[in-house]
Amino acid sequence: QAERHARGFTCWEQFVAMLFCQLGRAQSLREICHGLASIEGKLNHLGIDSAPNKSTLAYANAHRPAELYQRVFDELLGRCRQLAPKHRLRFKNPLLSIDASVIELCATVFDWARYQKTKGAVKLHLILDHSGLLPSFCHIEEARKYDVVVARELEFAPGTVLVFDRGYTDFTWFKSLTERGVLFVTRLKRGTLYEIVEERPVPQRSGVTRDVIIRLTGRRLKRDAPLFRIVEYRDHDGRVFAFLTNQLSFGATTIAAIYQQRWEIESFFKALKQNLRIKTFVGTSANALRIQIWTALIAMLVLRYLKLRSIFGWGLSNLLAMLRFNLFTYRDLWTWLDNPFQPPPRPPTTQLTLPWTAAERG
Repeated sequence: QAERHARGFTCWEQFVAMLFCQLGRAQSLREICHGLASIEGKLNHLGIDSAPNKSTLAYANAHRPAELYQRVFDELLGRCRQLAPKHRLRFKNPLLSIDASVIELCATVFDWARYQKTKGAVKLHLILDHSGLLPSFCHIEEARKYDVVVARELEFAPGTVLVFDRGYTDFTWFKSLTERGVLFVTRLKRGTLYEIVEERPVPQRSGVTRDVIIRLTGRRLKRDAPLFRIVEYRDHDGRVFAFLTNQLSFGATTIAAIYQQRWEIESFFKALKQNLRIKTFVGTSANALRIQIWTALIAMLVLRYLKLRSIFGWGLSNLLAMLRFNLFTYRDLWTWLDNPFQPPPRPPTTQLTLPWTAAERG
């Protein structure tokens, strides 16, 4: 019922306009509406009669539920998963990264999102599936809410491997994950109290300097505390990292490689903010902001889907740039994706012949 009380401006037209904002890099409602109006003849092929007015689009963004775009995101995610390859590590368990990124806002304009006295912000909580590097869960929340508070509310299938940074340190949550059969790898927080239960041998010339089984001795987990594992790893630059995990059977180098994969979610946030319209917004209400963020995530899934379907070695930013240049060009999409720099075939030319009579030729 998202189109309830709608007067001619459908949700599909709103979706096309907001996706044009992302792929066409429009910076305001005026640029969206004028940009669509400039190619109005080609909008007919999308089932749109005319470009929207600025006030019409602004009203729709403020009042139509953003949950509609979340449903579109979920449906598109299911299609992407059908093409997504498995992650590159040796084990078969699902590998997920958890992180959150703050999106800064102007406190005077977005007064509902006040974060500090002079700053406003919202926080985008994300789970990245390393099978295809797809965002499998997104949650937009006020910036004051801690990352681990949102993580506690999530459910994961047994056998899933989670990787996250020290901002999610909560030993009670770690115990709950272990009891549910969910595995995790994170950085060891300084000052953590524990006792060593077992020293394990470390592989030679692997970068691993220590591998021990521990039991936490803090006040909250002193009774019935599960066994955890600490793996210390020295990288090529000489930096030493201490990883905490409840996975006791994987190799020590595999534990280090799992945490190294966490960089993918950092790269995802960086690509999202650099290539799509997620730092400046065309509406000031909470609903309009959520719609724009969801359409940015949908655009990211579209780009991932095109990369998975293509045999050309696309980079994400390069694909978005080339797609923007050809956004309303009449070409076969899949042919263009596989060979983007090949000119399209020319249409066949047919010579017009007229049935001249003998008298007319004379």
